[in-house]
Amino acid sequence: MESNPYIIQYPELMKDRKIIYLHGFMSSGQSGTVRLLREFMPGAEIIAPDIPLHPAEAVDMLTSLCEKEKPDLVIGTSMGGMYGEMVHGTDRILVNPAFSMADHLPSLTGRQEFQNPRQDGVQEFMVTKGLIKEYRDVIAGQCFKSIDAADRSRAWGLFGDEDDIVNTWDAFTAYYPQALHFHGGHRLIDKVVYHYLMPVVRWIDDRQQGRERPIVYISFDTLHDSYGKPAASVHKAFEYLIESYRVYIVAAAPTNDAATMQRVTEWTEQYLSVPAWGHVIYTNQPQLLYGDYFISPSQAADFMGTGISYGSDEFKTWEEVITFFSRLGGQ
Repeated sequence: MESNPYIIQYPELMKDRKIIYLHGFMSSGQSGTVRLLREFMPGAEIIAPDIPLHPAEAVDMLTSLCEKEKPDLVIGTSMGGMYGEMVHGTDRILVNPAFSMADHLPSLTGRQEFQNPRQDGVQEFMVTKGLIKEYRDVIAGQCFKSIDAADRSRAWGLFGDEDDIVNTWDAFTAYYPQALHFHGGHRLIDKVVYHYLMPVVRWIDDRQQGRERPIVYISFDTLHDSYGKPAASVHKAFEYLIESYRVYIVAAAPTNDAATMQRVTEWTEQYLSVPAWGHVIYTNQPQLLYGDYFISPSQAADFMGTGISYGSDEFKTWEEVITFFSRLGGQ
């Protein structure tokens, strides 16, 4: 395990477990994304093979690798996301999966170079009509096949809202329910890894370990100002809390006013994005919620946990909320 005091790291995340990373087209197992994953999760073993150019060889290699290594998690980006979908029986995160590979390859016809060094030393290859047909055949023949209920619950699709290369949201959601948009493009850069990929890995890690984190409820009214913009330091506080707690947003459910709930959903997706996916609770009886902390403008009557009155003298800002939880040591 290598630590780096100059970057954010999660040494306990997926500790002593195996993650297979599947790279995109024209890349290799020595891409910058592999370095990022190893820096963020130094306690995990990141296995990053060079994916063969020809799809049939790639599928055979991946099948053998998974049988040998028995990974706890598969992360695939772009073309690697396409191959990752075929890995059944394990958790996987598919980032901008390129199920439309055969449609994009014609623009690359001719001689090409791999963008990162390959273990076999080969740096040039040809995109031909034959290769394009190979990808079309493997996608038609092996993607989205033999999916059972367990597979549906163990695959996550992350889709960049600024991805101008592939858009396979509809193809993915036709088979899998856990599809999330994130703010970003096609490549898995460090900001995307930190803000969007790590929270999903943390959910998977908690489930695999049977870990129950303390629960923090946050009233939706504390997250924004009177203009609907995020309150100062709210992003900082939210990302701090999700590292140690299960965090839920609590909003009212006005009778006969579904539009209000829709606005809450849209606001949450826009400003909190992936980390808040599936973590919004609509209720008119917040005192019935069972948890450890409730951050709200006024304490919910009869809430059994610790109430934090946001806006009070003690908790005027989100910075003071952060200070409070930091003194708890993330319990």
